[in-house]
Amino acid sequence: MNTEGWLADTRKSYDTVADSYADQVRDLLDQTPYERAALALFADLVRATGGGPVADLGCGPGRIAAHLRELGLDTLGIDLSPAMIAVARRDHPGLRFEVGSMTDLDLADASMAGLVAWYSLIHIPDDEISSVLTHFRRVLRPGGPMLLGFHVGDESQLKTQGYGGHPMKVHVHRRRPDRVAAWLNDAGFTVEAQTTLTSAESTLGGILFARRRP
Repeated sequence: MNTEGWLADTRKSYDTVADSYADQVRDLLDQTPYERAALALFADLVRATGGGPVADLGCGPGRIAAHLRELGLDTLGIDLSPAMIAVARRDHPGLRFEVGSMTDLDLADASMAGLVAWYSLIHIPDDEISSVLTHFRRVLRPGGPMLLGFHVGDESQLKTQGYGGHPMKVHVHRRRPDRVAAWLNDAGFTVEAQTTLTSAESTLGGILFARRRP
C-alpha cells in the first residue's frame, strides 16, 4: 500500500470532520469507567518508573491527553491532522499539541516515559504496523509503559462517511488482541495485561498494556 496515499486520505478525512468528531467524543470518558481505570493505571505505571513526559499518539481533539494531564502527567499530544490539532489547542489551552505522524515520529530516542495510542492504530495498515511500533520503541525509554486501545475483530472496512455526515476515506482495521500482542513482542515490547470490553468507545474494544524491553 502506498504510504503517502493512505496518510493523505487519513489527514484529509480528519481535517474535514475535526469539529464534528470533537463534539461527538468530548464526553465519552464520562460513560466509560473501565477505560478511565485503564488510563489511571497507566498514570500510576508512569509514576512508578520515575515519571516524565508521555505522548498521546493520534491524539485527535486532545481529550485523552487532557485527561492524562488531569491525572498529573506531563502530556504531549501528536496527531496527523492539523485541523484536529487546532481543535485540541482551542479546547485544551495550556497543553502541548503538535502535528506529526506515528510513521515518522519527530521525538528524540528514549525521550518519553510513557506512550498512549488510544484507538489510533486502527487506521494503520498491517504492512506499516511494524515500522510504527519500531518508532514507538525508539522514543519510549527502556522499561516505559505503553497503553493501546483498539477495535477488536478480523475485518477492515472503508469508512466513507462519518461524524456529522461529512465525507471520509479511511480504512478502519479491527484486530485480535493476540495478533497485536505478537506484533508488540516482535517489536521489542513485553505485553503485561490485556482485556476486551464493550462501551461507548467501541462495540468490542481491546485494551493492552505493554512495556519496552531494554
